[in-house]
Amino acid sequence: MAPSHVLKCCQRVLAWVPVVFIALVVAWSYYAYVVELCAFTITSTGEKVVYLVVFHLSFVMFVWSYWKTIFTSPASPSDEFCLSKSDKEQYEREERPESQQDILRRAAKDLPIYTTTASRAIRYCDRCQLIKPDRCHHCSACDLCVLKMDHHCPWVNNCVGFSNYKFFLLFLLYSLLYCLFVAATVLQYFIKFWTNDLPDSHAKFHVLFLFFVAAMFFISILSLFSYHCWLVSKNRSTIEAFRAPTFRNGPDKNGFSLGCSKNLKEVFGDEKKYWFLPVFTSLGDGCNFPTRLVIMDPEQLTVSSQNEPDKSSGANQPFPARPLSESQNRLLDNESQWVEGGSEEENVKSGAKKHVIVSLES
Repeated sequence: MAPSHVLKCCQRVLAWVPVVFIALVVAWSYYAYVVELCAFTITSTGEKVVYLVVFHLSFVMFVWSYWKTIFTSPASPSDEFCLSKSDKEQYEREERPESQQDILRRAAKDLPIYTTTASRAIRYCDRCQLIKPDRCHHCSACDLCVLKMDHHCPWVNNCVGFSNYKFFLLFLLYSLLYCLFVAATVLQYFIKFWTNDLPDSHAKFHVLFLFFVAAMFFISILSLFSYHCWLVSKNRSTIEAFRAPTFRNGPDKNGFSLGCSKNLKEVFGDEKKYWFLPVFTSLGDGCNFPTRLVIMDPEQLTVSSQNEPDKSSGANQPFPARPLSESQNRLLDNESQWVEGGSEEENVKSGAKKHVIVSLES
């Protein structure tokens, strides 16, 4: 036990090394830009003032979003996804996977779950002992199930998921702008030092190295930021981009996509004035999400539908039914209408399950 405890402590300490490295680079870049460049190299007062004002704005937003990404705890599933004591004991006693799945299906019948494993099984985490909500995955580094997990990022020593994905995107955006601004404003003095137009001084090393570091980080972050912008537009996580979630009608990489604008709102919120601030504004609770195709009770006429023949090979797979949350309905407002013939009362009496298809914006 003792060696294992020591090993875990060492792993926790080492996990902060990339964060400390980034913090040291940022601290040095602040010194190099403010002191060595603006104080000792630039002679124009007006140029100094403009550079320092813009630099500090980008610096504050960059550090703020980076801090929020690091220290926002990953969101975990609520207690409703945990098995009851009796179900847990029965699950542990059962040895046959089929019997265990029967227990999980009974426990999940009232949960807002519409995805399964590739083998049509209920997604269950033996480590956390809970039924996984849609888009939830277990992080081995954090040792917990993370809602809408995207990936575990060593540069922030944290899981990027539902609770901090917006902060992560803003961190990439502001670090990109920070590096671009530093590289662009340092360039002319980099050239002057390189061609010996400026006399050698202690600022020369800092200015030359500052340009190389800013340009290098800008190029590397640009590709990552562009990739995540594409993911947001498609409403996919990094995990879902590599392995499409499985719905009743099979794997669907676009299963959670509602159209570009609504996908953006799901991450950044309804109010655009908060989009570029590192404050939490994402829609939903992280446990259930609007989908292109879900199964719902006929009484739950919260979204529009149209009849469609059941082409799924997994038609007998029981999927829980639950109305969409208020935040989800905001994403689906005025997007569809019921076109099926017959009265609502007749539909309710029939008791049959229906496919619910959300009309998407082009």
